[in-house]
Amino acid sequence: MQFQKTKKFIIGKLKKELPKHLSYHSVNHIKDVYMAAENLASHEGVVGTDLTLLLTAVLFHDSGFLKQQKDHEKLSCDIVRQYLPAYNYNPEEIERICGMIMATRIPQTPHNLLEQIICDADLDYLGRDDFFKIGNYLFAELHVYGMINSEDEWNRMQVGFLTKHHYFTGTAIKLRKAKKDEHLENIKQMIKNAENMDNH
Repeated sequence: MQFQKTKKFIIGKLKKELPKHLSYHSVNHIKDVYMAAENLASHEGVVGTDLTLLLTAVLFHDSGFLKQQKDHEKLSCDIVRQYLPAYNYNPEEIERICGMIMATRIPQTPHNLLEQIICDADLDYLGRDDFFKIGNYLFAELHVYGMINSEDEWNRMQVGFLTKHHYFTGTAIKLRKAKKDEHLENIKQMIKNAENMDNH
């Protein structure tokens, strides 16, 4: 597998061709998930071929946005199947990569450790200090798609999402869960405060 060449190719393509209104699903998101995946993988003892496949899946997991937002995971797999053979990835490796990409679809459905790691890395920010900053990028993007209109709607959506979400790997649970739960309580408080203001 020619990993470095693959990385250069897909990052370049995403930089050039991703729609500019994608404030969240940008190259920065890919880099963020990449670092989170590397960190989780090292804690979880993932090395060698498995690590290469994991990081390749991370690089391509949102490439479907080059075509459209809907079903982007499936489209990402199409892109993987189209380009990776040229970089010496064999059919079995490509299918494992697609398994990881499809696992990130919400609600997440990982079936093995590598799929658990990419799922946790994709939503690593939920349990970090930059949660609200990154959340604002997602809010702006969903607003462009007309999927969300107000801050109150967004906060309620976040509560629903954070309540349902759980981390899969022991590492992510240890490193991120407590902070994520804290964010959830903060947002619930924001909704309550807004309601109290409306009632006065």
